[in-house]
Amino acid sequence: MTKHLRRKSPNLSLTASSRGAARKATTRARGFSLVELLIVVFVVMVIAAIAIPNVLLAVSNVRLRASAADLAGLMQQARIMAAKNNAIYAIRYGTLNGVQIAYVDLDGSGSFNAGEPLIQFSGSTVPAAGTPAGSGGQPSAYVLVGDTGSGSYDNTNTLGYTGRGLPCNYDTTTTPPTCSTPSAKYFVYYLTITAVGQTRWAGVVVTKGGRAKITTWNGTAWN
Repeated sequence: MTKHLRRKSPNLSLTASSRGAARKATTRARGFSLVELLIVVFVVMVIAAIAIPNVLLAVSNVRLRASAADLAGLMQQARIMAAKNNAIYAIRYGTLNGVQIAYVDLDGSGSFNAGEPLIQFSGSTVPAAGTPAGSGGQPSAYVLVGDTGSGSYDNTNTLGYTGRGLPCNYDTTTTPPTCSTPSAKYFVYYLTITAVGQTRWAGVVVTKGGRAKITTWNGTAWN
């Protein structure tokens, strides 16, 4: 009996290999499914919802502290100029082109004039109406350690400097305004900024001797 041997067709083998490679290529090129994309988008949105408010608060804190530092610098500039010119200069507040400013009132007019030193408050930073109440989301009033006086002057008072470079309560109820030294109290000028529904506080402290420093409220204490 003659045995006929079948030869395996090379075309069949090549076709099977080609099909396998095509399936692998299709699997690799499939990409992400709609469910996977939705999961990625959801994760990104959750991370953004957590991170963005923290970033906005951090930016507002930087702006608030920068404004307080600028105000402290302006106060020291007024002090130096008052001593140099043997004159009385007051720190005033107002707006210029819609921007909150503080300036040194060189001519005693009570309004800003070109050439007077000024600073612009950063972002939405504004001077507070006065001393914080210590309730309703407001911090307690700043207390200067070591002071034995009866409290402090605040935003409701006008800070002035005499010809000796000493701070004084610039009293505009008299004509001309008076500025008696030594000052009976130290000064604290409060600033606020609101971001993400939260109001942050800072203060510029001027001691009776004229030294200025800034302080910020961290939610529980002034530092």
